[in-house]
Amino acid sequence: MSGPQQPRRALLVVNEKSRLGGELGDRAADILEQGGIALDRMPDLEPDALRDAIRQSAGKVEMVILGGGDGTLNAAAPALVETGLPLGILPMGTANDLARTLGIPADIEAAARIIADGHLRRIDLGEVNGHPFFNVASLGLSARMTGELTGEVKRRWGRLGYAVATIRALSGTRPFHAVIRHDGEVHRVRTMQIAVGNGRYYGSGMAVEAEARIDDGCLDVYSLEVDRLWKLALIWPAFRVGRHGMWREVRTIRCREVEVTTRRPRSINTDGEITTRTPALFRVRPAAIAVFAPPDGPEEAGGAPSPDGDSGDAPPTASRGGTFPGDRIRTTFAPPASLRAGATDGSTTWPIFSWTGRFGWRSPASAAPARPSSSRRSCTIS
Repeated sequence: MSGPQQPRRALLVVNEKSRLGGELGDRAADILEQGGIALDRMPDLEPDALRDAIRQSAGKVEMVILGGGDGTLNAAAPALVETGLPLGILPMGTANDLARTLGIPADIEAAARIIADGHLRRIDLGEVNGHPFFNVASLGLSARMTGELTGEVKRRWGRLGYAVATIRALSGTRPFHAVIRHDGEVHRVRTMQIAVGNGRYYGSGMAVEAEARIDDGCLDVYSLEVDRLWKLALIWPAFRVGRHGMWREVRTIRCREVEVTTRRPRSINTDGEITTRTPALFRVRPAAIAVFAPPDGPEEAGGAPSPDGDSGDAPPTASRGGTFPGDRIRTTFAPPASLRAGATDGSTTWPIFSWTGRFGWRSPASAAPARPSSSRRSCTIS
C-alpha cells in the first residue's frame, strides 16, 4: 500500500515592488498550498540573483512560480531554459502581456489555481544577440518609449502609462534607415520602428500579428514605414488586434530568423528592457520553456481575446474591442484609398474603425480580408 502523496515543491518569488505586489503574494500562496504545492518563498530579487536562485533550486523543486510583470519573467528566462523547470505565472505587473497571450487571468487567485491544476504547455522563446524575449523585441519608437516608461509613470498611470510614454516618445522619434535580411531576401527600409514578435501581445495589449501563436515556431516581424505622424494616427487602432499589416506603410514578415542592421548602433528593447543594440540577429527557440496555462487558453481554442476581453476570432456579425463606462462620442473612419494595402476595387472589404474614446475601438470582422488558412502560421524553414 502506497503512502500519502508527497506535495509538489515550488520556488515562489514575488515582486512586491510591482503595482499589484504586497498582500496578493500571500493570497496566491494560500491557493497554491491548498492545491498541494509546498513553497520555498523568496522575496523580490534583482535579475542576476533571481537567475542564481532558480539555478540553485534545480533538483530541489519541481517548478518556479514568479509573481511580477513581463520584465521579471524575461529576467528568469535563461535560468528556466538551463534548468528545464516549468514556469508558473502570477500576473502582478503593469502590462502582463505574456499572461494575456497564454490566457492566464489577471485575477491572482484564479492564476494560482491554474498553476495548482498542473496543465503544462511548451512555448517558444525569442532571442536577439543571445538575449531572450517572450513577447517582442524592437527598435526605434518602442525603444525610445521604454526610456519614457519610467517606474513613476507606471505607478501614476498604470496601463495608461504606455499611451503617455508613446506620446512623449513620438515627439523625439524620426525615421531611420535599416536593412532587414531573412531567408535570402534583403529589404532596405526607412522606418519608425521594427518589431520582432515571438508571442502575440506586447505593449499592454498591442498585437504583433492577429494570428501569432507563442508555440508556432515562427517570428512575426513588422516595419512601420510611415513618413507622416497623421498616418500613424490612422494605423494605430489596427495594432490593437494585429491587423496593421493590411496597410501599405507596414511591411510584415514571418520567418524563423532575421537580421537587422542600421547605419549606427540602435538600442533594442526586449520585453520592456533595453538589452542590446544593432546589428542584431533575431531567432526563435521552439518549445524552449514549459509553462502552466489553461487547457482551453485563447490560442489553443483557435483565437485570442482582444485587449478588452472579447474573442479574437469573433463571428462575422460581431464587433471586436470594448467600450468603457462613460464613453459617449464615437468617430468612425476608414483608411483613405491611397493608403490601403493592395486595394483593387471600391468594395467595402477594408476595416472601419470606431474610436470609442479612451482606448476602446471596434472593427467589424467581416470588413477585414482573411489570410489564407493554408499559410496561416507557415514560416520558411532553413
